[in-house]
Amino acid sequence: MLPLSLALLLMGSPETLVPEPPPPSSEESPSPQGTVVTATRLPRPVRDVPATVIVLPRAEIDRSPSLTQDGLLRTVPSVATFRRTSSLVSDPTAQGLNLRGLAPSGVSRSLVLVDGVPANDPFGGWVYWRSLPRLGLDRVEVVPSGGSALYGSAALGGVVQLFSRPITVPLLEGDVAYGLLNTGQLSARGAHRWGPVGAAVETDLLTTRGHPVVASAQRGAIDRSTPGNHATLNGRVEVEASPFLRLNARLSLFRENQNGGTTYTTARAESGLASAGAQLATEEAGQFELQLFGRLQRFEQRRARVAADRSTEALSAIQEVPANEQGASLVWTGPSWTLGGTHVLTAGADVRRVEGTSDERLFVPNPSPSSTALRNAGGEQRFGGLFLQNLYTVTPALEFMAALRWDAWQNVNGKSRLEQVGGTVTPVRFEDRSEYQLSPRLGARLRPLEWLTLRASGYRSFRAPTLNELYRPFQVGTVLTAANERLRAERLVGGEAGAEVQGPRGLTARVTGFWNTLEDPIINATLATPLPDGTARQRQNLGRARVRGLEASTDWRLARAWTVLLAYTFVDSEVRDAPGNEELVGKQLAQDPRHRGTALVTFDEPSLLTATVQLRVIGPQFEDDLNAREMGGYAVVDASVSRRLVRGLELFAAVENLFDREYLVGRAGVDTIGQPLLVRMGLRLRGGL
Repeated sequence: MLPLSLALLLMGSPETLVPEPPPPSSEESPSPQGTVVTATRLPRPVRDVPATVIVLPRAEIDRSPSLTQDGLLRTVPSVATFRRTSSLVSDPTAQGLNLRGLAPSGVSRSLVLVDGVPANDPFGGWVYWRSLPRLGLDRVEVVPSGGSALYGSAALGGVVQLFSRPITVPLLEGDVAYGLLNTGQLSARGAHRWGPVGAAVETDLLTTRGHPVVASAQRGAIDRSTPGNHATLNGRVEVEASPFLRLNARLSLFRENQNGGTTYTTARAESGLASAGAQLATEEAGQFELQLFGRLQRFEQRRARVAADRSTEALSAIQEVPANEQGASLVWTGPSWTLGGTHVLTAGADVRRVEGTSDERLFVPNPSPSSTALRNAGGEQRFGGLFLQNLYTVTPALEFMAALRWDAWQNVNGKSRLEQVGGTVTPVRFEDRSEYQLSPRLGARLRPLEWLTLRASGYRSFRAPTLNELYRPFQVGTVLTAANERLRAERLVGGEAGAEVQGPRGLTARVTGFWNTLEDPIINATLATPLPDGTARQRQNLGRARVRGLEASTDWRLARAWTVLLAYTFVDSEVRDAPGNEELVGKQLAQDPRHRGTALVTFDEPSLLTATVQLRVIGPQFEDDLNAREMGGYAVVDASVSRRLVRGLELFAAVENLFDREYLVGRAGVDTIGQPLLVRMGLRLRGGL
């Protein structure tokens, strides 16, 4: 079940009776020092949270050489998308988010929130990364462990939350840049406050010629670059109706067009989101937060039938996927109470409805009267959940967290309709299904010494199959994958334990070990015998997989202007049980490298310049479930530099893949390659002139 709100405005500590609103501050000031909320749905100093939390602050977001949000998040080695290509040229259906290697298929195993509202696609679960402009971001929080106890179905593997910047003072900011691959970007943000009312508007426009994605050795006459463009427009209003009541509303519009490198491989997405919320703080009963949202969305895709030598192509299918969703949640945070220490209770309830259909028109070569011409399938999903959490502080050195959530969901009104060339129509009505799930989580944080923090937690989480997995077939390259209306929910049982050390000169070192068992994971299984239409794979519940590993990171300010970040994630995934697919036992999960690392060096001297150089290393991985198609590892270097010209105005340059390294990102019937050298230069306005 997707949760729809966070107590973003609770700025007091658990010991305060009623959370106080934050004091007015400059728009440029960061969020409260070291405060995070995603892991416990309460504002907590990051050192005190009994779970691993990784924070990307505003300054780091601004300095990043990455053009897209998925590129920014990949600097955290535990964060990946199913396919390792950039959203700049990738179909969004291949951009599902995964944390700590939970990536058996392209659907996200982790929840993405923007100020508490889900950003995952309602029909398919993937993420439109280009719909999330970064100019309005205050910070990003990453919680890479099972999160269903607080957040329901979509948080099986964790939560990534993007927080908007506070609206405090009049402000106008913008970026304009142009670079290689005919890549141009224009971003702008304006904010103002009129007493108790604040408003902000932001937009992001981008166009690119893209690059050829088919490896040169396999490239044919039909292959060319991958042009694309997108436009986003976000508006946000906040009203402090009284010292105890706050209201907010948001409207977000997004449109994206992409070409996959040939005439008949295109995709388009359109989305509109409206949300509204209220936070009420009372002296005796605690705080209440209500969140409502609704989304309309449409995804369109064209697929191609390609000759073996890639000299010709023909249109094979046109697919349209309209979807809509509505959701609501109510979260209560009680005043603290004392019993052998301090307790803070948080409870909530949320509901969500999703409806969508995959409408597909097929163009079959040499059709016969029995050939399928139209294929429609879809249905409706209903979710509801209740959760309760107790944050128990025994002493400042010892804290426990216990949470339990109950979820129910239904798949209803599922149906398909096949129409043959000869006019025969075959309707099918799928049986309604209901499932229930309990998701517990226990965590502890111990600080035996001021410079040492120990953490451990155990959890059980789940993910219900999406409408996309149940009803929509898809194609990547030349490989067709069928839907499966009989899919069951995935479940995850796991835990983590680690230590954090605070040293001199701002040194912070962390190490965390994790062990997860993924039961009934939904994978794209290779069929022993292709279906009559040539489909070679089908979504299936696998059986059981084990995913274990280690995270380590060091963040160190070497001198006043120099900081260094080193981070590494090791993931060992293995299929342990696969009824009906015994050949998969012992295999590694597809698209899941064992080794990922990042090294980042930053020089920040405002009177001179600001520069960042980062190295990202990805180990080998497999394209498929049979581990027959290996993709080698790679390393890329990115960099950015900026220089202040006059007050508020900067000249900047950024480069991705500095040494133009060619590396594989897919082997689905044809080898595809990642983004080549991309250099862009531009002007940046911060805080007004």
